[in-house]
Amino acid sequence: MSELYPFLLIPIFDERPWGVRDLRPIYTRIVKEPIGESWLTWEDNRIANGPFAGRTLGELAKQFGRDVVGQAAPYEHRFPLLVKFLFPGDKLSVQVHPDDEQARKSGKPCGKTECWYIFHAGPGAKVALGLKPGVTLPQFEQGIYDARAEDLLNWVDVRTDDMLYVAAGTVHTIGGGMVLVETQQTSDITYRLYDYGRPRELHIADGLAATKLHTNAGKVVRGPSDGANLLVRSPFFQVEKMRLRGPLHFGITRDSPHVLVAVEGSGIVESQGMEPISFATGDAVVVPAGGRDYTVRPQWELELMRMSLPMGAVAEPQTELPQSVSVP
Repeated sequence: MSELYPFLLIPIFDERPWGVRDLRPIYTRIVKEPIGESWLTWEDNRIANGPFAGRTLGELAKQFGRDVVGQAAPYEHRFPLLVKFLFPGDKLSVQVHPDDEQARKSGKPCGKTECWYIFHAGPGAKVALGLKPGVTLPQFEQGIYDARAEDLLNWVDVRTDDMLYVAAGTVHTIGGGMVLVETQQTSDITYRLYDYGRPRELHIADGLAATKLHTNAGKVVRGPSDGANLLVRSPFFQVEKMRLRGPLHFGITRDSPHVLVAVEGSGIVESQGMEPISFATGDAVVVPAGGRDYTVRPQWELELMRMSLPMGAVAEPQTELPQSVSVP
């Protein structure tokens, strides 16, 4: 559809008690209240460029349907990929997300499987994925009431450039001292199981009902057939990362939109019939599925992540889950 073009989106900054006030190196700003997340492709993100400036991504998904969201999207009028930056200065709550079937039983359109790319990890950075081997759900529930739930989690050391897959149903949390890029199904369903005494609502019954003792969560292991840029491919999303030192041309199909996220440096997105878009670290550009092919031209150098929907039937990625380490 000729009137569609790549959208530069305005980030939405979300305050969280576990967040930080210094958002560098992604954003060159220091804020008064702790920011935990920058939402890049939520339905409420507004467009900054072109004729649709000021309108939201959700409005355009509803207006143009498959021409924005792609033929592979599960819903015709709902953008299928939610991308965020996470800035944990302290541990997040211990939480779990339901799968699609459980979410729909509660009236939600989909569940929440996600992945975390560790953009930066300080010394001792850790995440928790699942329960320690042998821990049962009744034992974990009792651990919540005894204020020792985090002792029952499977804690994993992480390093810069790790990619972790977090299947729906996996109890998880993230420690402090890192910056992550999260790609997920477009869902905001979170069941908070334990929050270290913070005065926030818990959802213990719903969360335990959504918990699976065995999932495919873990560090993604790249296969021999994976391309050099591929970080993860799953039934719900595909994530690539590349460093551009010269212009690179990309084809777009009607199957999936593309989400372009600058994680370091800056560049320009060019497509026939549109004004070039300048974008820099922390910015996201959505290329609609019904748009034209495009070129990304780095300004000096650009580290770029590209998120899209997988084509055809795709299995969950191969992962490994290291043995639990000490609680941070």
